[in-house]
Amino acid sequence: MKSFVKAVTIATVMAMPALAQDTPAPEDARVYFVNLSDGDTVSSPVTVIFGLEGMGVAPAGTEADNTGHHHILLNRPPLGEGPEGEDELKFGLPADENHIHFGGGQTQVTLDLPAGEHTMQLVLGDLNHIPHADPVVSDVITITVE
Repeated sequence: MKSFVKAVTIATVMAMPALAQDTPAPEDARVYFVNLSDGDTVSSPVTVIFGLEGMGVAPAGTEADNTGHHHILLNRPPLGEGPEGEDELKFGLPADENHIHFGGGQTQVTLDLPAGEHTMQLVLGDLNHIPHADPVVSDVITITVE
């Protein structure tokens, strides 16, 4: 029995890269910031409203065509770039202070950000927090918190 469990575990881990980025997204899908623009100056706490066109929002773990859930990349390079970039595309988005997950299907958040400049990018993830085969991402914006 132990060897069966070990074999299944190894097979699952080895198959993960092959499964990464298999979730399709419509060509016209678009995610964007509804209430913030590049260069805005705001006060903290900052309410961020997520916009989505061409797809629907579904909680993490929900397998439904043309759906996903939101993530904010905060104060880090754009999706797929930087030291964690390749892993984000292959294995999904980690959950940390720079990768904020909205796996419940949320479409807005209020963030308590310190004064200064902050970069943000919205990324739609599939049921497993993995960006779609053609990633659905917003432009990176920079805001200043006073």
